Amino acid sequence: MSFPPVRAYIGLGANLGDSAATLRRVLAELRETQGVTAVAASPFYRSAPVDATGPDFINAVAALDTVLPPLELLDVLQALENLHGRLRPYRNAPRTLDLDLLLHGDTQLDDERLTLPHPRMHLRAFVLLPLRDLAPGLLLQDRPIGEWIDAIQDQPIERIAGQTGD
Repeated sequence: MSFPPVRAYIGLGANLGDSAATLRRVLAELRETQGVTAVAASPFYRSAPVDATGPDFINAVAALDTVLPPLELLDVLQALENLHGRLRPYRNAPRTLDLDLLLHGDTQLDDERLTLPHPRMHLRAFVLLPLRDLAPGLLLQDRPIGEWIDAIQDQPIERIAGQTGD
């Protein structure tokens, strides 16, 4: 059975090692993934950890066109995290790579492995600002993305000039 192509959005983050280089590498790897036909990346952002400690994160969002069903795409993302040395010693630990499936077309899913749309993305500046760069007209929970951004002005974040995964 083939899955119809959809636009998926992936949150990318890292705060250990050369984070920007890691994000550029994983974006290139996503472009080479079978079942993924297009990948566009937002500019990179620097943000403080949310509900965690450790160095600042480098974050971005990728938009990709894919025929992979959500759980298969999640498997690809987790394999890439492992390839880049992701360890999970405790919740919200610093990490070499964090890939979150934010949206997969209009899919709504509540599975033990994956919830779609991502349940906390509308609360995180490090997701919303790069996501708006790629999809400025996007509605989240029937509200424009800009309204969500206006509600989280207390989260420090800065766009990194000249840094992108494209």
